[in-house]
Amino acid sequence: MPSDQNRIPFRVRPMLATLVQKPFHKPGWIYEEKYDGYRILAYKEGDRVTLVSRNGNDRTATYASVVRAIRQLRAHKLLLDGEVVAFDSHGISRFQLLQVGSTATAYAVFDCVYSSGRDLRYEPLEIRRAAAESAVDKVEGLMMSRRLADNGLEAYKIAKKKGYEGLVAKDLSSPYIEGRSSKWLKVKVHQEEELVIGGFTEPEGSRRYFGALLLGAHDGGKLRYVGKVGTGFSEDTLASLYRKFRPLVQSKPPFVDPPRERNVTYLRPKLIAQISFQEWTADRKLRQPVFLGLRDDKRPEEVRLPAKGTV
Repeated sequence: MPSDQNRIPFRVRPMLATLVQKPFHKPGWIYEEKYDGYRILAYKEGDRVTLVSRNGNDRTATYASVVRAIRQLRAHKLLLDGEVVAFDSHGISRFQLLQVGSTATAYAVFDCVYSSGRDLRYEPLEIRRAAAESAVDKVEGLMMSRRLADNGLEAYKIAKKKGYEGLVAKDLSSPYIEGRSSKWLKVKVHQEEELVIGGFTEPEGSRRYFGALLLGAHDGGKLRYVGKVGTGFSEDTLASLYRKFRPLVQSKPPFVDPPRERNVTYLRPKLIAQISFQEWTADRKLRQPVFLGLRDDKRPEEVRLPAKGTV
């Protein structure tokens, strides 16, 4: 624990963006790249740096290179908000690279909530962003989130052309609002979702461990089946997942509308998968899903099915 003198006097839950279906432009808003990584709050309290995930888990030991980079910053006390990311050879953030332990990780900073004795939660984003830019020196492993364009529609075109996951639009006049907010809005270019794993099918042919994962999302407090994914797995991933599944096996399906599948093993809905896919069908099922990895920075209850008429 840092000393009382060094300790930031509060802890926060991250401000979260609300998904919207179409790009837009509003005066007084900024448009940033949406990264495909892990959301992290970084507390610098003297020489001590603590990294906290969006659901409050300590990730300090997981991203040691980010800790070392933040420790180099001049500010004695600092609370930054951002995303730990890994980039491919084209400069695109890829969640899969974090899953395989890529050493080329960076911390993309997009907000500053506390800086050298100043509580910035109630200041507008314009001031917080300036504080973040001032705090983040040219230290290897740290970067400011990239603004795409002044116009939201142009920003979306750039995100689509470059192959980014999407964009996040932010109201420059907004304070830091913990939890989901309409002052930050995200627009996706590529379809990815976090979905709950509710079971798996038996393997076929030469494949080992399991065939496909059964996926679901919550709708009105009930877990609904949205499809199965059988691609995106290496042999090591199949084995690792199977080990995680074994203590979660249960006899009853966790879905209110289980699929008509034979030879299914059901699981307690505790694990969350990151899935890319082509689109949602009209009946809210996945089309052409691919497994990207597991997420541990979100509770299963937070995984929500898109409302009818929005897909």
